[in-house]
Amino acid sequence: MNYERLIDEETWAFIRRTAESYPDDAVELSISDQRRLYDRMCADFRQLRPNGVKTQDMSADSVPVRVYTAGAPTRTVVYFHGGGFVVGGLDSHDDVCAEFCAQTGYRIVAVDYRLCPEHAHPAQFRDSWDALNWVVRKFGDPIVLAGDSAGGNLAAALAHYARDRVENILGQVLIYPGLGGDTSKGSYVEHAHAPLLTREDVLFYERVRCGGNIPEGDPSFAPLHDTNFVGLPPTVVVTADCDPLRDDGATYCKRITAAGGTACWINESGLIHGYLRARTSVKRAADSFERISVAIEALGQGLWPYD
Repeated sequence: MNYERLIDEETWAFIRRTAESYPDDAVELSISDQRRLYDRMCADFRQLRPNGVKTQDMSADSVPVRVYTAGAPTRTVVYFHGGGFVVGGLDSHDDVCAEFCAQTGYRIVAVDYRLCPEHAHPAQFRDSWDALNWVVRKFGDPIVLAGDSAGGNLAAALAHYARDRVENILGQVLIYPGLGGDTSKGSYVEHAHAPLLTREDVLFYERVRCGGNIPEGDPSFAPLHDTNFVGLPPTVVVTADCDPLRDDGATYCKRITAAGGTACWINESGLIHGYLRARTSVKRAADSFERISVAIEALGQGLWPYD
């Protein structure tokens, strides 16, 4: 794959800056070292919260959450951070959540689910489910589910499980999610050696998540393993074109629309996994961040601007 042609210089600069804090071979390090380096990288890219955004750290039935508000919101976004289920937390995506809050006016509830390998699947799903139910009881607003990478997996898993269990989920916005696609074909092969996330990285995180015993037919682990795509909320999936996970988004949207649902796949040319952190330095990433924010706001209003 000719990444020198596909990826522009702004994005290469972001890739090099990322590697300064979080090297390409980070998955070969101990889990504690991975977390230390990931936290350092996130701190390096972290932006100040926009003016007017207030936060409060709370406990959602023993699951730590951070609640972002700006004004008097009437919608709540439940956000799940990325990090391969191994790294990340409330601070790693603090600025992203604060900016979504400022741009949409919605309440954002960021969920600090337990991490692997100390807590294997389905611990992350259970924490996310507990947090979602707490949000329903606490605020009573219509809800949009959202998340990036591993967090996109959790958001989608909840959307599947919440059918007939939780009312008033208006939509889901998934950002370069890993949804359990076939790793032997498509983008997993085409972009097996993509910058910042390789196919081997994906397989590593998958094994760590479940202690090596990968479940089959479990939508709470891999939403694409579900056999029923009827009744899912309106869905927007935004992927990076130079990412082994890319085709998961396309396949997921196709299955929703084939089941009579509403879904839109947005594939971002020339971008790579993890580009949310590049939104202040890479125009392509900034434009995509704006599209993501618009999608969250639109679904929260019951609008579908993708026909």
